[in-house]
Amino acid sequence: MKRTAKILALLLFMIVSFNTFNVKAQRPIHELHSMLIFNFIKYIEWPDDTKSGEFVIAVYGDDDVYTQLSNLYNQRSIKGQTASVVKVSDVASINNAHLVYVSDSMSKDFDDILSKYDTKPTVIVTDKSGLGKKGSSINFREVGGKLKFEINKATFDNSNLKISSQLLNMGIVI
Repeated sequence: MKRTAKILALLLFMIVSFNTFNVKAQRPIHELHSMLIFNFIKYIEWPDDTKSGEFVIAVYGDDDVYTQLSNLYNQRSIKGQTASVVKVSDVASINNAHLVYVSDSMSKDFDDILSKYDTKPTVIVTDKSGLGKKGSSINFREVGGKLKFEINKATFDNSNLKISSQLLNMGIVI
C-alpha cells in the first residue's frame, strides 16, 4: 500500500510540477480533484492543537470526490491521525474538519462555510471561479482548457496553517 501511495504521489508531483492538467484528458475531473487534494495535505501543516483525534476530510456536494477520497484515505494515517472522510449534506453538519471540499454545485453556501471556518485551522478547497479571491484556501479553476489551482496565502495565514513553499510554487498565489 505504501509503495502504491508513493508512486501515486511521485506521479502527481511530476504532473503538478507543470501546474496543469488537461481538463479534457481521459481522467474524470473528480479523480483529478481527489488526487490533488490527496497531495495538498502533504504540503500543509496544521497547528499542534489539531493533531489529536481523527483527521477529518468533509466533502460537500460531490459523491464521486467523496468515494474517491474514501478509497484513498479512510482509516489510513494522515500526519499521525486516523483519517475519516465524511460526506455532508448541509453546512451545519460540517464539524471540526481539517479540510472541507466544496463542489461547484454547493458553492452557493460558500459564505456560510467561510464564516463558520474563517479563522479556524481548516483548509477550504473549492471548485468555482472567484472563490479563491473570496477566501477559499485553494480553488480549482480552468485556464485555457487546463485545470489549475489558486492558493489564497492570506487565508492560510489567518487560519494558522503553514503551507510549503513547494505547493505555493505549484499553484497560482492570489
